[in-house]
Amino acid sequence: MSRRSAPAVPSLSRRAVNRATLARQFLLDRTQLPALDVVRRLVGLQGQVPTAPYLGLWSRVSGFRRDDLTGLLLRRQVVRATTVRGTLHVTAADDYRWLRPLLQPLMARLQRQFMGRATAGVDPAELVAYAAALLAEEPLSRTRLRELLARRWPDRDRSALLHSVQYLLPLVHLPPAGTWGGRVDGPCALADEWLTAAPAPADPVVLVRRYLAAFGPASVRDVQAWSGLTRLVEVIERIRGELRVFRDEQGRELFDLPDAARPGPDNPVPPRLLPEYDNLLLGNADRSRVLGDAERRRVITPAVAATVLVDGFVAGTWTIVRGDGTATLAVRLFGRLGPADRDALEAEARGLLAFACPELLDLAVRIGPAGS
Repeated sequence: MSRRSAPAVPSLSRRAVNRATLARQFLLDRTQLPALDVVRRLVGLQGQVPTAPYLGLWSRVSGFRRDDLTGLLLRRQVVRATTVRGTLHVTAADDYRWLRPLLQPLMARLQRQFMGRATAGVDPAELVAYAAALLAEEPLSRTRLRELLARRWPDRDRSALLHSVQYLLPLVHLPPAGTWGGRVDGPCALADEWLTAAPAPADPVVLVRRYLAAFGPASVRDVQAWSGLTRLVEVIERIRGELRVFRDEQGRELFDLPDAARPGPDNPVPPRLLPEYDNLLLGNADRSRVLGDAERRRVITPAVAATVLVDGFVAGTWTIVRGDGTATLAVRLFGRLGPADRDALEAEARGLLAFACPELLDLAVRIGPAGS
């Protein structure tokens, strides 16, 4: 009796993986979904640069306006807070309530790794309780909170004390800080005081599924790189039977939701302009799905530049240079573009410039090689 051989695992080319990820990220076609739904679908947007979530949503949402996101922040439907990888993100408030508790082991590890030596001798539980008591009285700016922590522990590095609190205590940054044109060092508040919804169960299976819906198909290493969590092999193995399994060009195992979009590798992609630190570049351990090795060295320095996508892959960087009543969006390309791609990129750049600088009349786009 012959043994039935196991079915072959289908493979996905780099371009197929690229198109699948771009579809989940709303970068093949802008979506008509409300901004809140897009923030949820993306499990948040990188937010340490206040304008970045606005620019990221403009590139993904048809007709997006600045007030769409600012209003969500003011109504407490989204929050700017430390989440995945221990970095600032703009996240739907209801997602924050299950995501932040799940990331607590990461936060404790980052505090020990980066602040442990500078805060040696300080009991983390006492530090958190003291900071929580201060913030329960009123929201405090990070500058003020740092001063008060330094009074309690005058022989310790005050910045290390502040960063430790930011890692260990669930805090949110209150608007107008983090809004377009808002202050950088605005007040922080306890998440439990600012948000009305109760904390939700912290389920790592939910995290994996939500990640795949936004960034898949992906490997275990990809999920771990995006989240900052470890030991997710067991979580994926628990639901392996519910997932599609593929191999990439290097033979690595990729997992995906069965009904997730996977457009063909030749699906056309319009030029896109992404902000600094966009999660498309940071959401996977294997960044080759959008960023080549040579380009990576020019984009991640370790700051992450604002990037230009052409045919779905990073093809350059961009900045806005402001003058006296003027603004120029300067694109620096890593290679040559055909006339059609160049025209489409210029149109996209003019749209972004009008969004970013509506108060200015003298707007220009300059497209040239890197270094120009």
